[in-house]
Amino acid sequence: MPNPPTIKEIAKRLNLAASTVSRALHNHPRIGLKTRMQVQALARELQYEPNQTAIFFQQKKTFTLGIVLPELSEAFFSAAISGIEDTANKSNYMVLLGQSHDDATREQKIVEIMKNHRVDGLLVSLAKNTVHYAHFEMLRKYNIPVVFFDRIPDMKDIHYVASNMESGTIQAVSFLLQQGHRVIGMINGPEKLIASRQRTTGYRKAMQQQRLKYDATLNVHSDLTKEGTRQAMQQLLSNKRKITAVVAFNDYVSQDAVQYAAEQGIQINKDICFVSYANLPLSSYMAYPPLASVEQYPYLQGQKATEILLDLLSGKLAPDAYQQIVVDSRLVIAPGK
Repeated sequence: MPNPPTIKEIAKRLNLAASTVSRALHNHPRIGLKTRMQVQALARELQYEPNQTAIFFQQKKTFTLGIVLPELSEAFFSAAISGIEDTANKSNYMVLLGQSHDDATREQKIVEIMKNHRVDGLLVSLAKNTVHYAHFEMLRKYNIPVVFFDRIPDMKDIHYVASNMESGTIQAVSFLLQQGHRVIGMINGPEKLIASRQRTTGYRKAMQQQRLKYDATLNVHSDLTKEGTRQAMQQLLSNKRKITAVVAFNDYVSQDAVQYAAEQGIQINKDICFVSYANLPLSSYMAYPPLASVEQYPYLQGQKATEILLDLLSGKLAPDAYQQIVVDSRLVIAPGK
């Protein structure tokens, strides 16, 4: 296989300096039109293609963004990736994807690999058990900016885009209260997640707005596995107060809880009804979809996070001008409910 043509070869054939050829290929105004046309014509004839590695080295960029998220199989994160890719492609950036599978150790390894592959910046949604952030702090000394989305760390000086889980929870619990429910259980996520704490705050505020007492025993936690959710649902059903409604961490958790309740002989939407988060398209295919679900706008989160990262990379935004965007959530009520 013949070696690909180079700028030096074009320069030799036309008896020009390599720097002149390079400028001509980039339509530099200091190079005469005749020379530019000659250079570009020969480049086409030889099927010359720019050496991307050399360009990256010269510009000190790879035009690659890294994405680290819990699970690609979840429709929420698939939608977020679409927002990221669509925005990145407009600026001629490619994306490199890594799944933590909700494991903090795996997340750390992926971040290290992304750094070694010289990504220009990272977009991250945390694993559910991530509580230490040294692997993100480390990126500062390599000038690799990070923008978090959806699941964000408990840190002050960061860039992030997230959905307003507190207001979404207030809407969800208020909806159930309006339906006449008074003993409402919540299957929350891992306690260390900021979003879980925001859900708890929203739940408490919604009850207080109706002058009802907040009962902490009705706010239980799941590790987001199927077994963890079943245990959480069992805990709610064994409460001395008989629950008539459940607010679940997301649509997947809702369905695991529904399945467990049905196995116990409980009639769904008669004995107990469910409200959830994420408003995933798959809800319409479920036997017992939630009565309502909080829309978290994953595509928009991905889009906004990528815009921040691109502004950091282009210099439009100073690294310490921390951008922290909270997207308003919205309760979407199922048709006929």
